[in-house]
This record gives sequence, structure tokens and C-alpha cells, in this order.
Amino acid sequence: MSVVSGASDLRPAIARAVGVDVGAVTDVRPTAGGDVSRASTAVVAGQRCFVKHVDPPVPGLLASEAASLDWLAEPAAITVPRVVGVADVHGGDDTHRGAGPAVLVLAFVEAGRPAVDHDEALGRGLAALHRAGADAFGASWAGFVGTVPQPNEPTGTWADFLGTKRLWPTALIADERGALPPGTLDALEGLVDRLPDRLGPPEPPARLHGDLWGGNAMVGTDGLPVLVDPASFGGHREVDLAMMRLFGGFGSGVFDAYDEVFPLADGNADRVELYQLHPLLVHAAMFGGGYGRRARATIDRYR
Repeated sequence: MSVVSGASDLRPAIARAVGVDVGAVTDVRPTAGGDVSRASTAVVAGQRCFVKHVDPPVPGLLASEAASLDWLAEPAAITVPRVVGVADVHGGDDTHRGAGPAVLVLAFVEAGRPAVDHDEALGRGLAALHRAGADAFGASWAGFVGTVPQPNEPTGTWADFLGTKRLWPTALIADERGALPPGTLDALEGLVDRLPDRLGPPEPPARLHGDLWGGNAMVGTDGLPVLVDPASFGGHREVDLAMMRLFGGFGSGVFDAYDEVFPLADGNADRVELYQLHPLLVHAAMFGGGYGRRARATIDRYR
């Protein structure tokens, strides 16, 4: 787990990220945050902001989230926090290295209570986001889920991307950390070879959130959904929907509204657990426990 700076250290980093004088950053206060980064609020040039910060930086982590948010915002299909600025470390020659924590500065989103049509709005908005599409399976920025790196170099087919850029590299990390049962990598190799026959009808790449569990969907003051903490890339839309079902938190009305706008291909119910394999491997790599055994059971089911 990263050692995270206190709020009192953040003013220079926030100023650097946004491109303002340090004197324009005031009222920096710690607030509730996640496991990967810590969070604060600040007033930046008169605007209230939410600040995620990691110290020492995980190179590219917050820049990846910023790129994901900007990309999700492009089609204006569903609300995401606006990126105000980001200062991250990308490599050994980065001028920000050693200059304090990596920070991501976002426009503050005030939390509210769900409106009567919240679930319908979420389902329809997610369908519109997916329909906005992507140029390829992958993305132009380096990816992360939590602190687990996710290669995003585009590939020609969805089966190739899922196998070589998601399942296999994540399983290698989990295995190196002792989180997978013996023989899991051999079993996964067999599944990866068979993915073209397991993934249903071909579809063009969708614009994915990439880590859509219940904690990453909040409600704004208008009562409508706001998606946060993405790990975006171009992929199959059933990825987001399977993740939403893995840990719960989404009502049936969300999925009904989605299906009205953008019906899923036949056999999608039989693929839900297959598309939950990658997040299980991520959780095995990050937390260990029973996630590795669940991942192995899923591999055995589909190979």
C-alpha cells in the first residue's frame, strides 16, 4: 500500500497540476478516500475541487484515470467528474519526479439522493456510453485497475485483447504473489486458446468504464448517476455489465433500461461468469484470499 502525503503537503502539487500559482490553492482538507490513493478537498482559483494523491507516486496511475475520465466525457452520454488537472510520474526523466506526490484534481461532485428515474437513467446512459464506441480494442494510455497494471496496446480482435492484455498478464501477477492454486496458469492457457469460441457474436469495441462496481457509481445532487474511478478501454460491453453483477449494488431496473436501448446478443447470460474472470484475477492479485480459487473455478468451467 502506498504511503500517502498529508493534506498540508499538497498545495504545490495541486498548483503544478492545474497550472496556477500556489497562492491560488486554499482550504486543503483531508476527506474520505480509497485504498489506492488518499483524497482531499481544496479550493483552486475559487473552485472547489476533489484531489486524489499518491506519495510515493505509482508512475502513470493517476494520469491513466485522468485519460479515462476525459475519454468517457467525450460523448456526453453519462456524467463523470471533470478533470481540472493532473501531475503524475511517467518515467525516469519526468520533471515531476521527486517534486512531491502525484495528484489528480477533479471538479467536486456533491453527493445527493437517487431520483425516481435514477436506475433508468443509469441503464440508458451506460448503453449510450457503450454505443459511443472506441477506435480499437485497447486504449492509447497505460491502464491500471487499482495498482495492478493493465496493458492497453490495441489488438486486432477482442479475443486476442482479452486473452493477452487482460487475463494472462493479470494472472501472472496473481501467481507471482502466490494467490492462485497450483496449475491455474496451465488451465488458463487452455482457456485463452479457446476464447474465440467462448465470447459470442463479434461486436465492435465499446467505450467501457472498466471497473464498474457499485462503489464507482455515485449519485449527484440532481439525483442522477455519476460514474467515478474508471479504468477505461475499448472492449466488449458485457465486461461492464458482468462487473456490475459480480458484487451487486445495481437494481434490475438498470439492466432492464440498458436492454431497452441496446439489447445484448443471445447467450449473454452464459458469458457473465466468463467476463467476471478478469476482476477476480485482479482481486486475487491485490487481496489474495478466496479470489484465486474462484478464478480457477471459472477457468475450469469455460475451458
